[in-house]
Amino acid sequence: MPAANPKSVKVHVTTGAGMDIEWDDAHQTHYSFQWLRDACPCATCNEEREQSGRRAGEPVKQAASLLPMYKEPVKPNEVKPVGRYALSFSWNDGHTSGIYSWDYLRAMCQCEECRK
Repeated sequence: MPAANPKSVKVHVTTGAGMDIEWDDAHQTHYSFQWLRDACPCATCNEEREQSGRRAGEPVKQAASLLPMYKEPVKPNEVKPVGRYALSFSWNDGHTSGIYSWDYLRAMCQCEECRK
């Protein structure tokens, strides 16, 4: 499989709408910020997902409680390029160690066509 390269990347931090990538083959992918945070590719997040049996992008199961605590919606405080191959997110929950490569993002596309 050839390397995935984006033609354009739009990260909608202000509106909280997520991230849109148009790939160089004209395929388009939308990622919500919640999905991106739940799919963090860092070693710590991978280990936690393996231990809990979650797939990348699948939300953490919350413990049942009578009065759920308010949790601020997930969004990045900052997004930086990592060379020409990836993006790094600094999330509002303090997490900063995930590097999302273009290959990882393309392989994890959640559109109907790619899920088949």
